[in-house]
Amino acid sequence: MNYTILDCYTDEAAGLGVPPYLGTYPRYIFGILKSKGYDPKYITIDDLRLNMIYGNKVKEVTGKDKTNIRIYNLTRKDITKILDETDTLIVNLGVHVPGKYLTAVPGTLREITPLLKKLNCKKILTGPGIYGTQLEGGKFFEKGDMSVFDEVKNFGFEFGVFRMQEYAIKGAGIIKQIPDYRIIEIETGRGCNIGHCSFCTEPIKNKFLNRKTDEIVEEIKLYYDMGCRYFRLGKQSDFYSIEDPVRLLKEIREKCPDIKVLHIDNVNPVFVVGDKDFEKTKAVVKYCTEGNIAAFGVESFDPVVVKENTLNTTPPVAMKAIKILNELGSERGPNGMPKFLPGINIIYGLGHETKSTHECNMKALQEIYDNGWMLRRINIRQAAILPGTDMEKKFGNKYLRKNKRYYWKWRNDIRQKIDFPMLQRLLPKGSIMREVYTKMYDGKTTFARQIGTYPLIVGIKGRLPLKEFFNVKITDHMLRSVTGEVV
Repeated sequence: MNYTILDCYTDEAAGLGVPPYLGTYPRYIFGILKSKGYDPKYITIDDLRLNMIYGNKVKEVTGKDKTNIRIYNLTRKDITKILDETDTLIVNLGVHVPGKYLTAVPGTLREITPLLKKLNCKKILTGPGIYGTQLEGGKFFEKGDMSVFDEVKNFGFEFGVFRMQEYAIKGAGIIKQIPDYRIIEIETGRGCNIGHCSFCTEPIKNKFLNRKTDEIVEEIKLYYDMGCRYFRLGKQSDFYSIEDPVRLLKEIREKCPDIKVLHIDNVNPVFVVGDKDFEKTKAVVKYCTEGNIAAFGVESFDPVVVKENTLNTTPPVAMKAIKILNELGSERGPNGMPKFLPGINIIYGLGHETKSTHECNMKALQEIYDNGWMLRRINIRQAAILPGTDMEKKFGNKYLRKNKRYYWKWRNDIRQKIDFPMLQRLLPKGSIMREVYTKMYDGKTTFARQIGTYPLIVGIKGRLPLKEFFNVKITDHMLRSVTGEVV
């Protein structure tokens, strides 16, 4: 039996699997199949597009062209033989937290179903897409032609922590089939230990549990020994609530001394404020690498919206947590970025949203700026309505429809009045960003980023060699990016 894993990429509230990240789902599926004695192949949606849409031809990029990010993340030049020999194709798919990606386009159900109909093999759908998927905010979940799939299977959710470790370790070999670098997204826990935010699928998918510290270290050390140097402890709803974050970070650094990126993701402000003597925050600053972000799922600073959507933190607690991280994490590291800063998520279209919701958000964000604090990034999106969530059951798209005409104005207010001056504070003109990695072209401009979590985009005049590192001096600021020149 020949198995092939088709990775269409995943993006969830608790976990990222869009390149340059390598998510947990394809690795666990790979491990499950290896444990059963199979030798699975791994391909990406980019591979499938190249084969079925572009006829296995990669167009040469001229000085006027933009890099085609739909076929950026290829694993092979031609997957025809793999597809011909595949008996079972396992499709990993699902976006719950829509975003914009510099060098990747996640596959959607509408895109892949007509392509899969051309394949003569068994087809299984898995990943978070089985709970609904939507690549754009402000919409109900995508409805594709599910008849193309022989099964919809719960890979990745059906086994507990003990089995997770077995599959995590056996799945590490998947990295040998990926020619480009990847940031390995490491799962540290599942579910949410606080609540039921109206829009979130995490409580639907998983009960809250933590993975053992020793098991996490074992998995990271295995990838490290295979040459991986970039890691994010991102597959959890709150990093501060895992088994022992201080010991975990200390042991990772001791056993993987040459690690180049060690970042975290989601953090609940409640546990930052409640952390005794701020030990966990201090450990993140000490052991992780700079450019690190605590993704605060604030979602709204409107107390009415917070209450009606049972959000996980109140505005006063969020403000205290932002203050703490700025006091302890704003020192710059070797690559020129602050060591550990908060990131804020804002969602529009939640239940009981009114015009005053935006006023509350702007007031809070202005207060953050006026206090001299920094936010590494502000993510703004419209809620995606996914099946089984309280958002779908209680509110539907009522408030999305009601306030949709204001969304782009509200979004632009934050970008112009907060994001822009905040970025000037974060990286003043003349600042040096080191180890900036060139990613793609857009005409005569090269776009680059440091490797890490939510890295800033740097636009550089001219066409530099791609996939190389440069040091860059900041010359100007855009709304969410900067321009620079090589030094």
